[in-house]
This record gives sequence, structure tokens and C-alpha cells, in this order.
Amino acid sequence: MILTYEAVTKDGERKTDTVDAPDVKEAVDQLRRRGLYVSRIEEASRPAAKVHATPKNADGIRMGPKALVIFTRQMAMLLRSGSSVVPAVAAIRRQTTRPAHAALLDSIVADLEQGVTMTETLRKHPRTFDPVYCAVVSAGEASATLTEMFERLAVIVGKRRALRSQIIGACAYPALLIVMSIHILSALLLFVIPRFSGMFTQLGVDPPASTKVLLSISTTIREQWVILASAIVLTIAGVVYSLVSAAGRQWLSDIQLGIPVLGRLRSALIQAQIFRTMGTLLESGVGVLDTFELARESTRNRHIQELFSDLEEVVTAGGSLAPAFEGSGIVQPYICQAIHTGEDSGNLGGALTYAADLLDETNTELIRTTLKLLEPAILIGLGLVVGVVAISLFLPLFDLTAAMR
Repeated sequence: MILTYEAVTKDGERKTDTVDAPDVKEAVDQLRRRGLYVSRIEEASRPAAKVHATPKNADGIRMGPKALVIFTRQMAMLLRSGSSVVPAVAAIRRQTTRPAHAALLDSIVADLEQGVTMTETLRKHPRTFDPVYCAVVSAGEASATLTEMFERLAVIVGKRRALRSQIIGACAYPALLIVMSIHILSALLLFVIPRFSGMFTQLGVDPPASTKVLLSISTTIREQWVILASAIVLTIAGVVYSLVSAAGRQWLSDIQLGIPVLGRLRSALIQAQIFRTMGTLLESGVGVLDTFELARESTRNRHIQELFSDLEEVVTAGGSLAPAFEGSGIVQPYICQAIHTGEDSGNLGGALTYAADLLDETNTELIRTTLKLLEPAILIGLGLVVGVVAISLFLPLFDLTAAMR
């Protein structure tokens, strides 16, 4: 059987020729062994048929932070070793075990073999590849430095995942303390206090006001637990729904910077991410105004978004960025000084990346300090609550013992 095919070589060149094979599958296997990646193959008298069909629903698949880090690092390694784009993605696909991720990579390989650029392919999967990621890849394709761009992206996504893991790990112990506190209070209110209530009734003791409040709370919880549980579930569901919605996320993002201590930490984390993104984009050759637009899309915080609007006006008017950052009241003075130095030296991208590194170090120490303060605060709060409960329960017994003497 004589078949006509269109294929892409390892160097990205398109080739059209014929091949003699028993069937289409054998022909494709022969061409792959020659280093050709087929995009179209047909019999001389039959209409063309695409070898790969884009997997259905691949656009809705999301690759998690860990998988994205692995994919980006593997792409950087394979491209650095001399592989071209299509074989690199295909090699990563062969090592993928999760069906959802395999479907996403199959979609990317199919698009690439049909001549679609890497940037346009990645933009079809916004849940995995955000606009910043796609912009860096686009800059790499335009300047023939795709290997260097994937190496930079590997640093960005790697730091994002490391920070995420650090925050989750650091919050594990405080979360455990909070859960333990809730269990202790539940045991006191549901099992311990009712026993004291019966004892006070038998002894005819008139407990003080604090004890009456505890007894009333315990009775209400035990008798109205269905209503209280339903109210808690509905409240949690409402909070989750509001945070999932765009308006709810925007509201939460707006109030974050105003929270004492945590607001400062959140602001520093946002700035580190934004400055690293801007530095990478500028070093990749992306224009300043385009960089501002992409960086603004990477955060939902209204204060930061307004800052970028001001920066666009400053750049359009031919002004300097450092005074605009300093006048915002959000960016620390030493970061503004680094930006000013970068502008004067013509290396603004490098200065922003350096500022992001400084903020990462500061954020690490700030997270540790915040959690060191939070952990004893939780323990002290738990101790105070348990102490109040204990005093409220035993005080009537002390009064009764003193009266019997």
C-alpha cells in the first residue's frame, strides 16, 4: 500500500513524501523510527486522515503544582540535551501514569504535530498554564531561546510549589492544635458539664453566674444539636461558595492586606510572586506594558491591580517606576531602591528578580515568626478556656464544702 504523508522532523521542518507499508499503523511506526512525526497520512485515492485526534475534554484537565513542576523541569532538561519540542513532550507523555495528565499531553502532542505553536497549544489549557507561563514560552519561541525560557519557568513554578509546601507544612501544627482544642471543648460541653449539672441539682447548690452560663450552653448544644449542626454546615457551605465565586474571592483578596501581621505576610508573598514574574518576563524580552498587564492578571488583589494601572500611566508618560512603587505605600523602601538601581543600570528585569529573592528570604523568616507567635497563642487560649470551665465547675463545690464546715 502506497501512502502519502506529511510529517515534522526533529528540527521542526515539514516534509511531504510517500511510504510503502501494509497499513497506516505500520507506516506511522516506520516514519517514527526515522525521526519523523506524522501529522497527516492518506492513501493516494482516499481523503486525508489525521493520525492523532485531540482527546475530548482535554481543555478542562488541570495539572497540579507538583506535576507542572516535573513537566517544566523535564522539558528544560530534554531541550537542553538537544531534543526538539515534539519528541520532548512525547517522551514525557510516555512516562506519565495518570490518565488525566496523559490525555492533556496527548492533546499537546497532537497539536504540535499538526503545526500548532507551543504557545497556542498551551493556551488551550488555561487551568494548567497561566498567561504568564504562556507569555514566557511565546518569548522563547520568538527569540529561539525556548530552552532558556523553560529553565526560567522551572525556577518560577518550583519556587511557587516550594512556598506552597512550606506554608502548608508550617500550618499543620497550628491546625492540629485548633482541632484538638475543638475536641476538648466538645468533650467538656457534651460529657463533663452535664454530670456536674445533675450533681448540683441533687445537692441543691445555686451555682454562680459563670457556671449557669456553661450549664445553659451545654444544655442548648445537647438539646438543639440538629439545628446547630445544620446551621454550621450551611454557614460553611455559604462561606465556601462565596469564596469560590469571583466576587467572594475578590472580597477576600481586598481585605487580606488589612489583617494585622497576616496582612503584612500576605502582601510580601504577593509582591515576591509579582516581582519574580515581572523579572522573568522582562529578561525574556517581553515589553514593559505587556509585563504589567500579565503581572496584573496574576493577582486578584485590587490594591496591587491599581498599582499596575498607575505604573502603566507612569511608563506611558516617560516617568520612573521606583517613585511610583514607593508612593504606593505597599512596597518596602529597600525594594524600591533595588528597582531604582535596576532602572539606572538598564537591568530592570534582573533587579526585580533580585528583589523577589530578597522577599523570599524575608517571607521565610516572617512565616516562621508568625507561626512561633501563633502556636503559643493557641495554647494560651486553650488553657484559658479550660481554666475558666474548671473554675466555673469546681467553684460551687468549694463553696458547698466551706458551708458544711
